[in-house]
Amino acid sequence: MEQKILVALDDSDNAMRAVVYIANFFNTNSKITLLSILQDTASLCEMNSPELTPYFKSQQSNFCLLEDKKKELVNNAMTKARNVLLDAGFDENTITTKSNIKQKGVAKDILDEADLGYDLIVLGRRGVSEIKDFFLGSISQKVFSLAKEISVLIVN
Repeated sequence: MEQKILVALDDSDNAMRAVVYIANFFNTNSKITLLSILQDTASLCEMNSPELTPYFKSQQSNFCLLEDKKKELVNNAMTKARNVLLDAGFDENTITTKSNIKQKGVAKDILDEADLGYDLIVLGRRGVSEIKDFFLGSISQKVFSLAKEISVLIVN
């Protein structure tokens, strides 16, 4: 039976472990979607308003360079994940990559994508720092607790 699997992916080692897990333990006939939720920072990079503080204006280009680097890291992770799956025998026609701009929040956006007909969500256990996780909760924990109609696999 062909499964549709949604893999939430960022540039963390934990997310890549989830991809490796799929490559090792799932049927190569499964349809895999690698999904990355990106912050909507383009609007900040294009802001040019008299209300902006001088400090923000002075740091705006540095911020935008960092955001471009983050997007590059995520794109590299997508390519690496795709190659892991191809090396494991998955057909290139069964692997899709998607980068969506964050709308409601990363966890809710993952679940919104999952509502489009997936059988399983796969995530790495943690893709954020422990301090951020303590204050905000991990994405994997949020997806797990909010998922009602779909199975969630969290790879350690």
